[in-house]
Amino acid sequence: MSRRSPSGDQRRRDAERTRERILDAALVEFGEHGFAGARTSAIAARAGVNQQLISYYFAGKEGLYQALQERWRTTSGAARPDEPMADVVAGFLRLGATQRSWARLLAWEGLADTGAAADTADEAQARTYFTAMVDDVRRRQRSGELAVDLDPAYVVLTFFAATLAPTVLPQVVRRLTGLPADAPEFLDAYAAQLRRMLGHLSGSAAPPE
Repeated sequence: MSRRSPSGDQRRRDAERTRERILDAALVEFGEHGFAGARTSAIAARAGVNQQLISYYFAGKEGLYQALQERWRTTSGAARPDEPMADVVAGFLRLGATQRSWARLLAWEGLADTGAAADTADEAQARTYFTAMVDDVRRRQRSGELAVDLDPAYVVLTFFAATLAPTVLPQVVRRLTGLPADAPEFLDAYAAQLRRMLGHLSGSAAPPE
């Protein structure tokens, strides 16, 4: 008896699963070695697929990296207008703690940054992502959630860096608090402190002259 060929829907599901496996493997590889140090052969081995599939699905290493960046923007979400800002910050902290490869990937990207913004579609999407964050904080500022004398862009920068600290600076966390950066008790205490800091930033100070 002959085997029945997979249906079109089955082939699409198989392709989607393969693509996701490659992305999962790429996140770990890029997070451990950065873009320059990552190898497509290692990514294929982690994913358990033929290396040629990386070229087929992503047109190579650069396309795979861009797909990961897009996945990050979709996973994290730039603006969550229905949540208090303290919850948004705590959510980013938890995301970084539970998916540490994302934070490592951002750290590698920063270390490799030359200071010159690339004129690419991916860079334009990244700017749009961060602009949405700033616009969301500005809206919250108008509604009284943030003191009016604070610059929303610098607020985003401060808390973005703060949520990455446990992954990027675990040794500093340990030396300051005596706790491992991935310990639940540290993450709970840190999230509570970040909430308190945001509470102090919600005053109604007069804008600078």
